[in-house]
Amino acid sequence: MTTSNSAETTPANSLGGSDAVGQPWAGGTGATLVPRVSGSIRGGLPVRMKVLYITTPHRTGSWLAEAFAMDNASKIVLEEVVGRTAGLARLRDEVFDAVLVSHEPDVLNALDLIEGMRAGGSEEPMIVLGTVPAQTIDALCYEVGADDYCCVTEATVRGLLWKFARAIGQHQLACENRRLLQAERQRLQQEHHEAERLLDQQRALIADLEMLGESSSCRDGQMPPPVRVGMAMKGLAPVAAPSTLRELPESLVTHYRDLLRAYVIMGTGNLGEEMAKLARLLATAGISAQRTMQLHVQVLEELVRGLGNRSARHVMSRADLLVLEVMGHLADSYRQRYFQRHRPPRQLRLPGFEDPRMGVENQQNASHASQEKISQFDTGSQPSEVDVHPARPAA
Repeated sequence: MTTSNSAETTPANSLGGSDAVGQPWAGGTGATLVPRVSGSIRGGLPVRMKVLYITTPHRTGSWLAEAFAMDNASKIVLEEVVGRTAGLARLRDEVFDAVLVSHEPDVLNALDLIEGMRAGGSEEPMIVLGTVPAQTIDALCYEVGADDYCCVTEATVRGLLWKFARAIGQHQLACENRRLLQAERQRLQQEHHEAERLLDQQRALIADLEMLGESSSCRDGQMPPPVRVGMAMKGLAPVAAPSTLRELPESLVTHYRDLLRAYVIMGTGNLGEEMAKLARLLATAGISAQRTMQLHVQVLEELVRGLGNRSARHVMSRADLLVLEVMGHLADSYRQRYFQRHRPPRQLRLPGFEDPRMGVENQQNASHASQEKISQFDTGSQPSEVDVHPARPAA
């Protein structure tokens, strides 16, 4: 049964017989109701609220509608229904800002009704209206999921409006927090999917580099592993990267893992010396850029999987900068080693010390000059200036 909200004469005891601000109304039952409206509170209340009032046949909500109409702080659209079945049907068909439930344990138990509605997924703000003092029932109302309790003999119209406003505000805040939480979860999930996609691309890059290395080995006369390359060429299975973490020393893997975590926290520009030392160590051990990339991908994969609900975008961006800087240092280390082998350093001699090779040449020149002098003496010719003065050794 649904009743209309036509204005009737308000009983003297409606909501304690007080006006909107808690002051007694001027006049008796038949007098004109002149509530004193406080304009400073108007901005805190919603402009319009649609409220469903679930009551019993013993009580009518017409006096409540008129009381709300006399307080023009907020426009209240009150729709009254009788019985829990009619209330549930109205909630199923329409959307309300708040629900006001009349509590009469013998006819309509508001606590049981609200508890069942909360269990069914109803999220509307709900306020219990009854005659029992608040200190004896408000805790029970909160336990079943009600937002507040209002005693008819103690509350005022303005107080009930504020209870509606607070319940609606809390409901909107909870919905907004839930929506933001879902959006944050979706964003984190998308970031983790993006991180996994980037890791897959890096693994594919390493596999391509491995295939190129095996192709160059074929051209040089070395046969590649037939099973792996054959399956990769037929497209039956991708070329799997070797287990770099098992091949490399555990201390090196741990050092790179700690370096990656520190780089994610501290950022670029703070670990340049450590990365240069790591690159020199890798170059000394003969670890190629491909194996270094494999080490980076596997350590990064472990780090991303351990993030849980935290963001992976920041970790991936910092990891990309780290591997780029490490590769730069590693290339410089190998380039320096190449030049050292191609042009090895030579020991320079101190002044006054001759090169042994130059001494042998000088001795050969001196013996040749002596032979020429002897031959000229036998023939009776005069020695030349070159014969008299032998060649001087070079400094």
